[in-house]
Amino acid sequence: MKLYLDPGHGGSDPGAQGNGLLEKDLNLDIALKIRSILENNYQNIDVRMSRTSDVTKSLDQRTNEANAWDADFYLSIHTNSFNGSAQGYEDYIHSSLSNNSATARYRDIIHTEVMKLNQLDDRGKKKADFHVLRETTMDAMLSENGFIDNPQDAALMKQESWRRDVALGHANGIARAFNLTSKEPADRGPLYKVIAGSFKQRENAEERVAGLVAKGFESFITTSEISGETWYRVQAGAFSNRENAETRLREIEGKGIDAFIATD
Repeated sequence: MKLYLDPGHGGSDPGAQGNGLLEKDLNLDIALKIRSILENNYQNIDVRMSRTSDVTKSLDQRTNEANAWDADFYLSIHTNSFNGSAQGYEDYIHSSLSNNSATARYRDIIHTEVMKLNQLDDRGKKKADFHVLRETTMDAMLSENGFIDNPQDAALMKQESWRRDVALGHANGIARAFNLTSKEPADRGPLYKVIAGSFKQRENAEERVAGLVAKGFESFITTSEISGETWYRVQAGAFSNRENAETRLREIEGKGIDAFIATD
């Protein structure tokens, strides 16, 4: 699968601005994280980016490059701005497309995965006549990841962990939409994951992560679907050796935090 990944703006075009942030910087950071997640975790995906640094590139250059490369999907990453009060996430496909088109189906999957992780209001799935959606010959989508001029959204944007979560949501969506296969070999042994809490509310999972980090344990949030509901799990280590996992488990429990080992 060939993904053309387009961090909007760049160079002399800063994009939207607000709360001490520049859109071009946010777009690039999120896109680089998407590329890293996909290339490190999935087979048979080739990612080409319109830019990997702060350079100026026209819209024609971006779409012409994607078309010449014959990409399978074009994903453009942006952040929004309006009047300081608007906030939330929305994404776009071209206005000529039906809701039953292949592009719409891909977008529906990606939208769902992004909304699981981005902590933003859902402004819906939309259509527009943007250049990158109109002039591309492949399925194309543009995401607007919060409003840079809104204080609440901007506070999230300033967090590296939030940008990583947004990237993970997009990567998860791409993986689901295009049925990507994990890079992990089929004959590998079990992976022992130390789970230090499983929560229905993301806020509770974030509190647990903060508590673990304060006690010296690196951790992050993963999601799992159980009986149609999304649960937020706090993972504090993954080991191919069960003894190492049990050692980490005892260390965490020694700090008064309940944990268990899940086998992948």
